[in-house]
Amino acid sequence: MTFEGKVALVAGASRGIGAETARAFARAGAAVVLGARDEKALGAVAGEIRAEGGRAVAVRTDVGDAASSEALVRRALEEFGRLDAAFNNATDGPLPAPLAEIDPEEFDRGIRTNVRGTFLGMRFQIPAMLRTGGGAIVNMASVAGVQATAGLAAYVAGKAGIIGLTKVAALDYADRGVRVNVVAPGPILTHHLEAAGEEARRLAGLATPMRRTGRPHEVADAVLWLCSEGSSFVTGAVIPIDGGQYAGNKPPRMYRQGHSMEPGAA
Repeated sequence: MTFEGKVALVAGASRGIGAETARAFARAGAAVVLGARDEKALGAVAGEIRAEGGRAVAVRTDVGDAASSEALVRRALEEFGRLDAAFNNATDGPLPAPLAEIDPEEFDRGIRTNVRGTFLGMRFQIPAMLRTGGGAIVNMASVAGVQATAGLAAYVAGKAGIIGLTKVAALDYADRGVRVNVVAPGPILTHHLEAAGEEARRLAGLATPMRRTGRPHEVADAVLWLCSEGSSFVTGAVIPIDGGQYAGNKPPRMYRQGHSMEPGAA
């Protein structure tokens, strides 16, 4: 996949999957515009890209604020003259808890970043793409957006909302040259899972039929494909990157009627 002469925007690019995707776009030849709230971390990622010979601009961005989201797209146009690809990856929300224990303001924070932030991103990215004949947008959801996970009410609602927004945008612009798709990762070995410790990583891996966690570059590869000509007839799709979780359950051992599963049983 080559993106020579193209411009890519990544919102939520300061670390993890967003940073890895920004690096992947740059290595494929794209000029990249990076947005996130953590200006220091964002600048470090942009610096790494430039040190490798790529072109990168870092812009402090609050995706839930309309003026900030618009400014991020405007910077892409000012610096590079066009926008061809965008990855809306920013997320936020409360810590896991049963639904009735979640603070309403914390719930609102999750919806603001996930749903409003994705809406605002597309709201300004699409007109910029239409100016030069079209482009491709990928939004970040989660397998939790298609199959709920206990204790994650705001996260699940936000990611399900992103999937709905993606499908509407895909239909609205399917005949105008802008494709819009969504990735739905399962457990990915980002800094969050690293910080949770070895046992958390082990359990996360066991939760997938592949019995391992995914890696950030595996999500980045899917994002780049969805923004490339290789997926030119794909829009409105939800792409699971989850080691088989969306397909169904794969128990470690299967129960057989009339046969004991106790150790040593025949």
